[in-house]
Amino acid sequence: MERKGYRPLVYICSAFSGDEEGNAEKARKYSRFAVDSGAIPLAPHLLLPQFMDEGDERELAMFMDLVFLGKCEEVWVFGSEVRLSEGMRAEIGKAERRDMKIRYFTEGLKEETGCR
Repeated sequence: MERKGYRPLVYICSAFSGDEEGNAEKARKYSRFAVDSGAIPLAPHLLLPQFMDEGDERELAMFMDLVFLGKCEEVWVFGSEVRLSEGMRAEIGKAERRDMKIRYFTEGLKEETGCR
């Protein structure tokens, strides 16, 4: 039974490195999708680059990402399995070790129900 007004905090797991500008735009789209789906999105790869350098502080940023992930109820992964970045694999691995609910979506926002 869902509580009235309840929205789960969900971790948005999607690529950032490579095409940072394009991937940030996608992460904004995924975050909006989460809001529209009744969740509260947390996308650290939209927040941390505002004040951290991906090149010089990547290890620290990944550590912070995993701390944020631990505060969430679910992890929502966006994109194809073939395109999972190293960071995404680390985030998914952490969620699996914590036995968190992980949901997979295509870039077109369709949920994939099969096993990965």
